[in-house]
Amino acid sequence: MSPKRGDDVPPPPIGSEWRLRFATNDAAKGWGDLCTEAPGNTRRCYEALRADPASMKDPDRQHRLRGRLGTATLGGTEYPQWEYEVTASGRVRYLVDQPRRTVHLVYASTRHPKDADS
Repeated sequence: MSPKRGDDVPPPPIGSEWRLRFATNDAAKGWGDLCTEAPGNTRRCYEALRADPASMKDPDRQHRLRGRLGTATLGGTEYPQWEYEVTASGRVRYLVDQPRRTVHLVYASTRHPKDADS
């Protein structure tokens, strides 16, 4: 998604931080909705993904998905898929591209995804 007039300016990663990118337009829109609804929690999500997108420190908040959702394909490459619980129902799903130190946000919404495993 190309930046346009009126968009926020994201800070570039520095040091050991990971790059965050929107993989879909819906994820970009959903991220904006999360920022409006829960700015503090969304900022904590942003910082967690920048620092360590595959962290196991808080599995109730941030975890790798299992089963059919455990991986997803982007641009012909399969990546491990993770989820971050921003609010009780708000979620961010992302793919971890280890070689490029890039996190691809594939889903962001104030609503829980409908395809979630029980």
